[in-house]
Amino acid sequence: MSEQSQTTSQSSFFNLHVEGVGYLNRVRTVKPKKGQEFLACTVAAMRGSTDDIAYTRFDCRVSGTEARKIVSLLEPEVTAEKTVLIGFKIADIYPELFTFEKGDKKGQAGVSIKGRLLRVKFAKVNGEVLELPQPARSSDSDSVPA
Repeated sequence: MSEQSQTTSQSSFFNLHVEGVGYLNRVRTVKPKKGQEFLACTVAAMRGSTDDIAYTRFDCRVSGTEARKIVSLLEPEVTAEKTVLIGFKIADIYPELFTFEKGDKKGQAGVSIKGRLLRVKFAKVNGEVLELPQPARSSDSDSVPA
């Protein structure tokens, strides 16, 4: 096989990753009309000054075996309306337009930021650190903040 043939048969990707700390919400199983069901959640990511925190919401499909295990483990805590704070890594974010179907904004356009939740680095439930299964590879940057 020629060198050019090998090059064209290999896939290349551009990765876009977002890492941060935020609140885990709306853990749910999505059952689309077509395709397989999947685990989804919303992450309210914190940004800005600790004196005046702002939030960016990410609507995520949970990807990866470890992330699915951890989010499934945390689902009862979220359902019980406990405060679940996570360190996260989200990939492949993109905006999606939608129309509000109810409430004060009914009929208005909105934007949702979609992505894939790849990793949960740590979790705190009501302020208590929860021991989580972690992949074999870990670094100092994955530690739990105070």
